[in-house]
Amino acid sequence: MSMDNLQDLLVEELRDIYNAEQQITKALPRMAKAASNEDLKAAFEEHLEQTQGQIRRLEEIFEKLEMKARGKKCKAMEGLIEEGKEIMQEEGEEVVLDAALIAAAQKVEHYEIASYGTCRTWANILGLHDIADLLQETLDEEADTDKRLTEIAESANYEAAMVGGEEDEEEE
Repeated sequence: MSMDNLQDLLVEELRDIYNAEQQITKALPRMAKAASNEDLKAAFEEHLEQTQGQIRRLEEIFEKLEMKARGKKCKAMEGLIEEGKEIMQEEGEEVVLDAALIAAAQKVEHYEIASYGTCRTWANILGLHDIADLLQETLDEEADTDKRLTEIAESANYEAAMVGGEEDEEEE
């Protein structure tokens, strides 16, 4: 693919995020299974459904661009998901591992927010306002998911902070 103009760049980024979303649909069930916090488990399960809708929205965008929906390997998402897999293989206190899972999930959300925000801006500049609106819809969902993860983290992180505190005092 040649990137000779902003629309070429938009299409490349859309292909990247399309693949990223597909990778996320494979990772979310594993993350939900690994979570011990019921709110976190539910957030991952709900985000899976939302992600499937986001994939359909991307397919609609490709249709509007009169292009076949196809992804381009998103190496960034691959790396972020790999970090999440490493956390899931760790042994330790459930609340601490939940805090780590939340951090990994928020890294994914922030990557998606940056990608969708960029694509939305480019679509607006190109006068593709219907596409920009679809991207904004997804961007709003990603921001809501990030906010929900932050709310879950506020209690999970405090619980994780309490682990080991008593044991450390006993050892002294």
